[in-house]
Amino acid sequence: MKREETVKNRSFLADRRWVVPITIAGFIAGSILISSFIKTADYSILCSLAKTRSTAVEKYSATPIQLQAIIHYATSHIVPQQNFQEISVTFDVLKSRSPCNFLVFGLGYDSLMWSALNPNGNTIFLEEDQKWVQTVLKDAPSLHAHAVKYRTQLKEANDLLTHYRSEPSCYPSKAYLRGNEKCRLALTGFPDEYYDTEWDLIMIDAPRGWFPEAPGRMAAIFSAAVMARNRKGSGVTHVFLHDVNRRVEKVFAEEFLCRKYLVKSVGRLWHFEIPPASNTTSPDGGGS
Repeated sequence: MKREETVKNRSFLADRRWVVPITIAGFIAGSILISSFIKTADYSILCSLAKTRSTAVEKYSATPIQLQAIIHYATSHIVPQQNFQEISVTFDVLKSRSPCNFLVFGLGYDSLMWSALNPNGNTIFLEEDQKWVQTVLKDAPSLHAHAVKYRTQLKEANDLLTHYRSEPSCYPSKAYLRGNEKCRLALTGFPDEYYDTEWDLIMIDAPRGWFPEAPGRMAAIFSAAVMARNRKGSGVTHVFLHDVNRRVEKVFAEEFLCRKYLVKSVGRLWHFEIPPASNTTSPDGGGS
């Protein structure tokens, strides 16, 4: 290959690295502009309502975290863990549910984006690595994140399924999370906010699950199902699970989140809409 062609190709690849961050920045900026336009268009006809229109514009203008997110992604070549199509699945739900309670397992390069896409909502992140939490919050102190500890390891996945089927405190009709030491899949010892909040959206993109000693996502999947089925408010709980190309994520999702509640599959992401137990008549045990 000629030197000129090599230089040209390298330049093209370098340009491509900026596509996703810039697209995400545009995503956030576009959502702000669309929201402002829709909410204020009706006021723009009559001059006598100028004051009302001004108030509406101020109410629906960008929040500080949205502006921070736009600048961050517009000037960064580091891309989020999910691709554009996968991100769009959650964004479509946030457009109709925000402001809402949004629980995210994991803290990473996409965290600022998720907070920005839920303006005035409650978005919290749960991360297993205390040092990583400190690193991320140093650059984005406005994020609401907790360092947490898991009781499981990926290599225990099969044993945990056996345990769940024989431990009464794990059964759907009896399962609870806070203080449930008997059920090894229940997430215990987490911040009170985790237990006291009724989550509208739950994103499972952590903890780590690619080597035997990693915590794996077994407990996160089980606990998301418990929270969704214990929901007291109206509507369903939206659960998004990433990395379903891996065996453990897929097996535990089908066992606890149930394939019948799977509404969308894009890339490595599954989207479930789980109704509260009061709206179903499922027997004890998992099942799909």
